[in-house]
Amino acid sequence: MPMRRDIFQAIADPTRRAIIALIAIQAMTPNAIAEHFDTTRQAVSKHLKILTECELVKQEHQGREIYYQLEIDKMKEIDKWLEQFRKIWESRFEQLDILLSTIKKQKK
Repeated sequence: MPMRRDIFQAIADPTRRAIIALIAIQAMTPNAIAEHFDTTRQAVSKHLKILTECELVKQEHQGREIYYQLEIDKMKEIDKWLEQFRKIWESRFEQLDILLSTIKKQKK
């Protein structure tokens, strides 16, 4: 059984985030993914292994080829966690807008 990794550990790495962005558009083979990076195929495979262990990507066998595709449900977990911060940021921006409007009115 593979070691379980944290999804946030996986997306902390910029190369893995770039891989996620690539396969979000379409499923790709490891070789096709590796062509987009200035690194070895082996390094890309290690990134794919981590993403797979975190269940952010899944493998699909098509003949002799393995295609990696994004696991949407796991991405939704990340989005759900970020939502709490989105609400905080939106609230603070609204407060800033009110403050700026007040200051602007006072200057007139």
